[in-house]
Amino acid sequence: MTRRQPRIDPDGKRLPIKLDSTSNGEFEPVPLWPANLEANRLAHDAASQNSKRLSLSRRNFLTSACGAASTLLAFNTANAAAGKTGGFFDLPKDAALDQQLARAQVGPAKDEFIFDVQGHFIDRPDGRNKAGNPKGPETFIKDVFMDSDTDVMVLSFVPSTKENEPVPIEAADAVRRIVERLQGTHRLLLHGRVNPNQPGDLEAMDELKEKWGVSAWKTYTQYGPEGKGYFLSDDIGIRFIEKARKLGVKTIAIHKGLPFGSRSYEHSQCSDIGVVAKRFPDVNFLIYHSGFVSSVAEKAYSGGDGIDTLVSSLQKNSVPPGSNVYAELGSTWRFLMRDPEQAAHGMGKLIKACGESNVLWGTDSIWYGSPQDQIQAFRTFQIAPRLRDQFGYPEITPSLRAKIFGLNAAKVYGLSAADVKKYTSRDAISRERTAYLESPEPHFRTYGPKTRREFLLMQGDH
Repeated sequence: MTRRQPRIDPDGKRLPIKLDSTSNGEFEPVPLWPANLEANRLAHDAASQNSKRLSLSRRNFLTSACGAASTLLAFNTANAAAGKTGGFFDLPKDAALDQQLARAQVGPAKDEFIFDVQGHFIDRPDGRNKAGNPKGPETFIKDVFMDSDTDVMVLSFVPSTKENEPVPIEAADAVRRIVERLQGTHRLLLHGRVNPNQPGDLEAMDELKEKWGVSAWKTYTQYGPEGKGYFLSDDIGIRFIEKARKLGVKTIAIHKGLPFGSRSYEHSQCSDIGVVAKRFPDVNFLIYHSGFVSSVAEKAYSGGDGIDTLVSSLQKNSVPPGSNVYAELGSTWRFLMRDPEQAAHGMGKLIKACGESNVLWGTDSIWYGSPQDQIQAFRTFQIAPRLRDQFGYPEITPSLRAKIFGLNAAKVYGLSAADVKKYTSRDAISRERTAYLESPEPHFRTYGPKTRREFLLMQGDH
């Protein structure tokens, strides 16, 4: 396997599976733990050794399927040494040196459909924001549709006033139109940002539907004037839900978890979800981040904070699995990747409480760069048998993986995965990607803040 000299990271200093402190700007970056630092060290050592055995440069090795497999195997070794064995990346050791075997493990399954329900891009006149993050459409299309196996993505929004939106609906629509000009008509959907506790947002919902054709609404219950949030179950929230029903767009994405510090913390929790899900069975409630809190260790359900607040709300209000509440994984899975024990508990609880057909794939990219590493990690992730036996967590089977990767979201958004694949398998983006993959140049970079200083700069930027 020979390749031309790479232009990006020619010395192969960046790993294809990115474990670092990057956040999406909604929570303060969390430094890597000792096991993560050891995992990265072992992965770099393995890359040096395995690339020599295959007579490849480090960079060419790391951009291959073997590079991803080798990195995940190194993570397994470090995690096991740290006693974190509740979850693991399930692939044979030979995958580090056998390209065909590696592609079978970290590459796409036959007819795989990946629908990422939480994507973002950055758009500033000067091309960069204060944290140094690159500008939008070109980087977005390369990272999402060239360097990852993503078929469809939803462009979402951050909380803001209409006047201070980092990415206004017009800019998001412009990206959608760029993708459409590439014949990727079915590849990008839009959210409409609604903060019903600030003036004008409920009234603007008509325009979001009629002019911009939004597929769902995005709201932050912990956000509002003077830092005061709201609950979906109070008068403000009920008016919002009723307006969504009246307009016929009955899918609402709600940021829950990842609190903005102590500000309106209670509104970041999920106590209101079960209440409104039971009252409005015709509305789909997509729980973005699933209540996850980066400072709360995910363990077996105990009724505490984090993901437990979502589980508790569903149980308290007798909302069974498979109902109208969907758990979304943006930032949640990306953070849990660093600790397979927490990942096993987090994923296990969500699948049990919400149902196998009610967990949605989301990556919060491009804050984390291309979502391909999150995809490859999830393709191989498995919950250990001991935790499955002890807590009733499911095995991550190919059929369950397929549901989470895209089939569940397709149902929510009224798409046919099979029909969409017919288009995405032969549109201009697909043809361009086929040519690109002959000599791929992934960045293996992340763009969100990595330090407290960068985080505070980004907060000021927004």
